[in-house]
Amino acid sequence: MRADRTTFHDSVLAVLVAAVSVVLFLAQDAERLEPPGLFPAEVRAPDAVGVLLVLLMCVPVAVRRRWPLAGLCASLVPETLLSALGYGIGLAGVAGVVLLYSVASHRGLAAALGGLLLSLVVYGVGVSAGPPSTARWSDHVAAIVVLVAVWGGGRSLRLRRAYLEELRDRATRLERAHAADTRAARAEERSRIARELHDVVAHHVSVMTVQAAAARKVLAADPELAREALSAIESTGRTAMAEMRDIVGVLRADARAELTPQPGMRDLPALVEQMREAGLITTLSVEGEAEPVPAGVDLAAYRLVQEGLTNSLRHAGTGARAVVTVRRGRDELEVRVEDDGLGAAVSPRRPGHGLVGIRERVALYGGILTIGPKAGGGFKVRATFPLKDGQ
Repeated sequence: MRADRTTFHDSVLAVLVAAVSVVLFLAQDAERLEPPGLFPAEVRAPDAVGVLLVLLMCVPVAVRRRWPLAGLCASLVPETLLSALGYGIGLAGVAGVVLLYSVASHRGLAAALGGLLLSLVVYGVGVSAGPPSTARWSDHVAAIVVLVAVWGGGRSLRLRRAYLEELRDRATRLERAHAADTRAARAEERSRIARELHDVVAHHVSVMTVQAAAARKVLAADPELAREALSAIESTGRTAMAEMRDIVGVLRADARAELTPQPGMRDLPALVEQMREAGLITTLSVEGEAEPVPAGVDLAAYRLVQEGLTNSLRHAGTGARAVVTVRRGRDELEVRVEDDGLGAAVSPRRPGHGLVGIRERVALYGGILTIGPKAGGGFKVRATFPLKDGQ
């Protein structure tokens, strides 16, 4: 459809150029030429042959944007014949100017220069082959300047069009890059929320499962102890629900998440106490400088301890012992969770989503993670986080 519109517009332009050219050609009667000197002194009177050649000179304007250089060459043929047969072209050569402009504005530099050179050569040949003229050299200079100016206008338009096209292309690339960055950010945010949800749910559900199993075993023999276990399950469930609301709240546009701080190493004593209540004998050892660490590293260290103790609770077996060691140095932070693995043979350890998430957290902050069995039995999870300038 765009090509059809272009052809239609150029065809209309060709008709207008032909009408103007014929009028100007017929107006070149030697008796009506004023001022003298603009056209040849001995000019063949306009006739049907001359009008036909003028019309043939204007026909290529209809394809000026599709085949501009070929149209210019086709138009120059009847123009040359007009000069050779003694007709005065003068201002009737509008078609050649239009086609030269089209070549300059729709073709590359080489084709545009070729079109300009061809127009100048044909003009020179026409002046030389035509009848003697009283035109002064300044008239020829003016004609050449007009041709060069028209060519320059066409080139300027082409360069501007190319510049605008480059701007549009750059804007499109930037928009695509922005969309890709947005998708990547959303994917990263979903992954982060998934890790947080897994850490919260896996830990608290594991604790609740162990506590429920303990309550079931002692329900008949020691109802008071069973009641304490059920109270611990209720407390753990409330804590899990509160943490899940904080995490999921950021996904709701119509809800405001509570602005509670993220857990960190300051919460390790409460975590260790919770694991003790769940039945895992746990000790905490903190060594080194008591200086704060970056918030991201603080959260990653807490989640590592949480996941490590949760795995120990699930897999180490009844009566197992776990040791949490936090060593704060000037250049690094070391976090280690170890258990004696009494139940390892019954419940073998396999890397799950929790440990995979911990590995991603540690790698995010340039740390090194070691996961595997201990020599002599048991299991360990150890991570070291680099600290720059002690922070």
